[in-house]
Amino acid sequence: MDDSQLKRRFAEWEQEYSKRPARACETLSGVSLKPVYTPLDLPDADYLRDLGLPGQYPFTRGIHPDMYRGRLWTMRQFAGFGSARDTNARYKFLLGHGETGLSVAFDFPTLYGRDSDDARARGEVGKCGVAISSLDDMATLFEGIPLDKVSTSMTINGPAAVIWAFYIAAAELQGVKPEVLRGTIQNDILKEYIAQKSWLFPPEPSMRVITDIMRFASEQVPRWNTISISGYHIREAGSTAAQELAFTLKDGLTYVEAGIAAGLDVDGFAPRLSYFFNSHLDFFEEVAKFRAARRIWAREMRETFKAKDPRSWLLRFHTQTAGCSLTAQQPENNIARTGFQALAAVLGGTQSLHTNSMDETWALPTEKAVLIALRTQQLIAEETGAASVADPLGGSWYVEALTDELERQAREYFRKIDALGGMVRAIEHGFPQREIADASYRHQRAVEEGRRTVVGVNRYQLEGEKLEIPLLRIDPEVEKSQCERLSELRRRRDGARVEQVLTDLREACAGTDNVMPLVLDAARARATLGEICQAMKDVFGEYVEPPMF
Repeated sequence: MDDSQLKRRFAEWEQEYSKRPARACETLSGVSLKPVYTPLDLPDADYLRDLGLPGQYPFTRGIHPDMYRGRLWTMRQFAGFGSARDTNARYKFLLGHGETGLSVAFDFPTLYGRDSDDARARGEVGKCGVAISSLDDMATLFEGIPLDKVSTSMTINGPAAVIWAFYIAAAELQGVKPEVLRGTIQNDILKEYIAQKSWLFPPEPSMRVITDIMRFASEQVPRWNTISISGYHIREAGSTAAQELAFTLKDGLTYVEAGIAAGLDVDGFAPRLSYFFNSHLDFFEEVAKFRAARRIWAREMRETFKAKDPRSWLLRFHTQTAGCSLTAQQPENNIARTGFQALAAVLGGTQSLHTNSMDETWALPTEKAVLIALRTQQLIAEETGAASVADPLGGSWYVEALTDELERQAREYFRKIDALGGMVRAIEHGFPQREIADASYRHQRAVEEGRRTVVGVNRYQLEGEKLEIPLLRIDPEVEKSQCERLSELRRRRDGARVEQVLTDLREACAGTDNVMPLVLDAARARATLGEICQAMKDVFGEYVEPPMF
């Protein structure tokens, strides 16, 4: 059947369909949807140009030829609570039940580069993640876990250089050399200015530290992913799928520009960049988002930045299911939500996956809840058949049309950001922040007005519902014990050496030398997280966000 015949048949079908009452539909991000998709929705489609085969440019269908037949995605559970010893026990529990990679959640003081005994840390130590204030804490966190055998992801941004230095030094205490370490530090400071807000320094010195990390890793820790460019927190702040795609990729391209401007060879550092995306509830939109992300990155790296190494064209990404979609009401429903989101990530071709636990709107997850979340991944891998074929939704006229539409929207955002002078200038103008705030407001209004259903919240409620699930409680003794350990560390370390390495670090920050070796020296000397970050603030200053709204 040629196009003219299809057009005639479709027009007849549409005329008949239009007589039937039907509701208008759109994706979670507001993309208007037709009742059905056909080849007419892909008039300029070119299979090899736009899709290709798995493992081949532009990687729309996946970065590996055999995808999960060769190797399943890494199953990580984002974990951290209380003390380093508490979290170490949780890691061993998860590894014993089939987890294949570790992912560290830090508490708020750590995220902000504060020691646990800082006055501003009171009441927050160990509450939303693990408290890490020194090399000794990091060594305890991974006690009995051989760091040459596991891959570790650490969600840390402002103080990423310091936390990474603690990890490298902890590996050295185990006798593990830096060149064999595998893992990722998030280290995505642009996203912090946009969404999560756990920054330390102003943008320019922050970008300088990031390029220093990239250079140090390429020379000393070649198997480590130096930046995990994160759309996750952008989506959690309320963005649409297209905004998550656009702002995240533009952040990544900005890091590439910074690396090149610092004199680095693009093919020397680009293969060590990775991404971190959110998998939300609009199933097909999420699959399309992941596919569009791979295609945009491949084209930008090859055509704009002239990367020659095919590894530089590959967008490798970790996915976490959407925490913001979980509900306190009827929390068991969150098990199903997480399952759908995890399946979308797998069908979208993720390399690593974390599944949220049902109780995370109330507290950090219990062992039972986190085990259910891990089993969700294992069920998808072993029982559904989803891992048997690369890109099984590829070729769906709906999915391909949605992939094209998300790429179109992302590139339109690229043009707006470029017109403002690039991503750093756009952030200073508050452009992505306002776009996300507007999207979040529109979604919340839709929920409150009943135009968007959230099961158990604005429809299908249960009268007199009571929470009946166990919750994890953090003992206040955690903070007291952590502060006591820090006091003991300061008492027994070589104070003169600490002062010297911090002075050397300030001099490096004020000059042009790579700061990473000095941060590592400070970690080895048992300088604390807060002390090292403060030494850097003494030179770089501390960022204060200007009013945006």
